[in-house]
Amino acid sequence: MLHVSVISPEAKLFEGDAPSVTAPAFDGELGILVGHAPMVTVLGTGTLRVGGGPSFTVEGGFLQVVDNQVRVVTEKAAAVK
Repeated sequence: MLHVSVISPEAKLFEGDAPSVTAPAFDGELGILVGHAPMVTVLGTGTLRVGGGPSFTVEGGFLQVVDNQVRVVTEKAAAVK
């Protein structure tokens, strides 16, 4: 499992485990699975989906993957209902 953190300037929106994450990178959609290589990317605008969990609309920020930990720090986010 991936350990996922989603943080905005207002609050920590999500912290937990998930099998996958799909994020809107600045140049297209990015999928993250267990065992993904370490990376950092700039986020664009779109829907961040935490596999088996919530989804968020995000605008800007960055995503980091290291040792099956995914950290999303976004400038603006809202939960998708």
